[in-house]
Amino acid sequence: MLNLSRITFDRNIMAGQACIRGMRIPVSLVVNLVANGKSIEEILEEYPDLEPEDIRESLLYAAWLTQEQVYPFKSA
Repeated sequence: MLNLSRITFDRNIMAGQACIRGMRIPVSLVVNLVANGKSIEEILEEYPDLEPEDIRESLLYAAWLTQEQVYPFKSA
């Protein structure tokens, strides 16, 4: 996996979802905001505890999760 220091997992925070730096801000929220057209500036204004690098790492994590792996197999 990537070395993403800002993405954390803690079963006591948001039931273990991927979150930003141990805060109750899930990566899925950040990715959803970007996907729905929010600019980085708008997100940072709405969530002042976030930093630009948090948004970048959220997107990197989401991209990593969606990587397709192709596994060759023999047909019968």
